[in-house]
Amino acid sequence: MHRLVIELTGGGAGVRDLAGVESAVVQPQMTFGAEELYPTLIDKAAALCFSLVLNHPFVDGNKRIGHAAMETFLILNGHQLDADVDDAEQLFLKLAAGEVQRSELIDWITANLIEMDT
Repeated sequence: MHRLVIELTGGGAGVRDLAGVESAVVQPQMTFGAEELYPTLIDKAAALCFSLVLNHPFVDGNKRIGHAAMETFLILNGHQLDADVDDAEQLFLKLAAGEVQRSELIDWITANLIEMDT
């Protein structure tokens, strides 16, 4: 997915921290004491995105891959985002700068999430 994002949008390809990628990918499935840390679809999508953006596991494109992975995860689970492109861009810039908390990302996803027609 990262390679495709880079091919489509430009930038440097490559993994900077494989453990960071692996950690981000398993975030939605994390448990503690047999309890899911991220019990809802939105929580899981936010955990995946937040981890990819803030762990900076790729040489380039961390915000883009965080967004793409989150959207793909939601689509695979029957939902999609209906958000203004400029609004999404500003959110991801702030997220990468540490100016957006996970709870704010969850609120943004919730406000922009729609169920796909089956």
